[in-house]
Amino acid sequence: MADPESTTAPDSVAEEAQAKTQVDETAAKLNNLTLRIWPPTQRTRDAVINRLIQTLSTQSVLSKRYGTVPEDEATVAAKSIEEEAFSVAGASFSEDDDGIEILQLYSKEISKRMLDTVKARAAAAAADSGEAGVDSSNGGPVSGEEISSSTVKAEA
Repeated sequence: MADPESTTAPDSVAEEAQAKTQVDETAAKLNNLTLRIWPPTQRTRDAVINRLIQTLSTQSVLSKRYGTVPEDEATVAAKSIEEEAFSVAGASFSEDDDGIEILQLYSKEISKRMLDTVKARAAAAAADSGEAGVDSSNGGPVSGEEISSSTVKAEA
């Protein structure tokens, strides 16, 4: 009776050789593969804009401190923030770069510009409420004379 292993040995050698060839081909392809994370796809940029809109217009850590932004205003601001950050980061890109540093710069620029936007909006809202002529302590109109007289009374 013939040994069953002896009849399958040539097949397994051929299979091993084929597997080694496939591994070598795959390794060669991977050596030529370059992963680039910059520039982001339009789909990724749109996702960033949508997340910015959500962060600006809904309850968030920022809104607790600076207030929420109406959605239409948040949409305009988010597009502007993303475009400016993309331009700044894109200007720093070089072909030798793998994109990680540029992506970090892009992210930092978005964060910085988003914070600048909500701070400026909060400051403008505070200034508008002061210019609107309403005294927040009593809800009544404020005139120049009342401010002077209250200042004089406070000093006396």
